[in-house]
Amino acid sequence: MEFILRELFDPLVWQNSIIGYLRVFETGLLNTLTISAQSLVLAFVIGILVGVMRVSKGCLVNGIARAYVEAIRNTPLLVQLIIFYFGLGPLFGNNQTIPLVLGLGLFTGAYVAEIVRAGIQSVARGQMEAALSVGMTNTQAMSLIILPQAVRRILPALAGQFISLIKDSSLVSVFGFAELTHAASRVTAATFRALVPNVFVAIVYFVIAYTLSQGVSMIERRTARSGQV
Repeated sequence: MEFILRELFDPLVWQNSIIGYLRVFETGLLNTLTISAQSLVLAFVIGILVGVMRVSKGCLVNGIARAYVEAIRNTPLLVQLIIFYFGLGPLFGNNQTIPLVLGLGLFTGAYVAEIVRAGIQSVARGQMEAALSVGMTNTQAMSLIILPQAVRRILPALAGQFISLIKDSSLVSVFGFAELTHAASRVTAATFRALVPNVFVAIVYFVIAYTLSQGVSMIERRTARSGQV
C-alpha cells in the first residue's frame, strides 16, 4: 500500500509517465472522442428507428426490431466487436474504424431503442388520436407530436447511455485502436509503470463523463422551464 501511495504522489513518476507522453494521450483522447461521436450518431439513428418499430402494430416489423434488440442485449459487447472487426474488416480494406464504429453503434442502438420505446409509450395515447383526428398521418403524428415529447422525457436516460458508450469505447484498444486505454498501455510498455498512466486515463474518462452529465442536466432544466425540446 505504501508503495502504491508513494508512486501515485511522486511528481517524478507523473513527469516521466504523463508529461513526457502527453502527445500519445492527446492522440488517444482525440481518437476516443472521434469514434465515440461517430458511434453515438449511428446509435441514435438506429435507436429512433428501432424504437418506433418496437411500438408498431405490425407483427413482422415489431418482430424484427425485437429480435435485433434481444440478440444485441444478450451477447457481450467484446464478442460483437470481434465478430464485426474480423468479419467485416476485410470488406472495408481492413479499415479499423468502420467495423468498430458499427459494432459500438449497433450495440448502443439496441439500448437506445428500448429507451425510445419506453419514452413513446409514456406519451398519452390521446396525443396520437388527437393528431390523427386533425388529418395527420401516422408518420407525421409520430415525428411531430409523439417523438418530441418522448425525447424530452428520456433525455437523462439517453445521456447515461451515451456516457456508457464513451466508456465502452475503451474495449476497442483490444484491436490496437489508438484510443485512451491503448495510449495507457503504450506508456506502460515504455515506462514499466502501469498504475499512474491508467489512473490518469481514469481521471480523463471521469472528466468527460461528468462534464457531459452536467451539460445534459443543464439542458434538461432549461427545456423543463421552456416546455420545448
